[in-house]
Amino acid sequence: MIIFPAIDLKDGKVVRLYKGDFAAMEQVAKDAVATALAFQSAGAAWLHLVDLDGARDGERKNARLVEKVVQVGLRVQLGGGLRAMSDLEAVFAMGVYRAVIGSAAVSDPDFVRAAIARYGADRIAVGIDQRGGHVRTAGWTEDAGIDYLDFAKQMEDIGVTKLVFTDIDTDGTLSGPCFERLQALQDTVGCDIISSGGVSSNQDIAALHQMDLYGAIVGKAWYAGAVDLREAIREGGPQQ
Repeated sequence: MIIFPAIDLKDGKVVRLYKGDFAAMEQVAKDAVATALAFQSAGAAWLHLVDLDGARDGERKNARLVEKVVQVGLRVQLGGGLRAMSDLEAVFAMGVYRAVIGSAAVSDPDFVRAAIARYGADRIAVGIDQRGGHVRTAGWTEDAGIDYLDFAKQMEDIGVTKLVFTDIDTDGTLSGPCFERLQALQDTVGCDIISSGGVSSNQDIAALHQMDLYGAIVGKAWYAGAVDLREAIREGGPQQ
């Protein structure tokens, strides 16, 4: 299982949200590049990077910082504000490996289909951000009124093979992942699933590994010192 340590960017700062609430945002590190280097030193091969300004406002205000982080040399999976082919062109040109399409996948599934046709299914993931079983968009602020399992199946039907599943109610809480909804998602689609939200310990990561997931995102737990990243990566096995 691939371990994806995470960096969330807002106004050029490394931050974390609590249950997706921008009002409850806190800065958790001083420097995004130094944080990526720390992940690399712990043995990480991948990085999950989120442009929160892009996710909420549709403008990739952190593009220059994203480019600096990419230059560290980790394989970067980037989400936030990727709503047109020109956005994908821009981030892939700066060295991002995988783009995570969120809100635009809900409003324009044909964009996802076209992106996969152009770049291949391994380089395009769809983010499923859910609260109460419903997909949320616009940086988690709007209810799309779509059941997350129905949406996952729709994405699989158009060729998506990578899903980033975020349980908003556990994100940033250190309360443990939403295993029940993860299992339901795994039972519904054959896609590679990356779990995001709620990891509080190395035991949580081991439990996700036991589910045979493709990947797990580790955010606040690392910043809070609750997860030994090096150990998690070792237990996760091959990271490519």
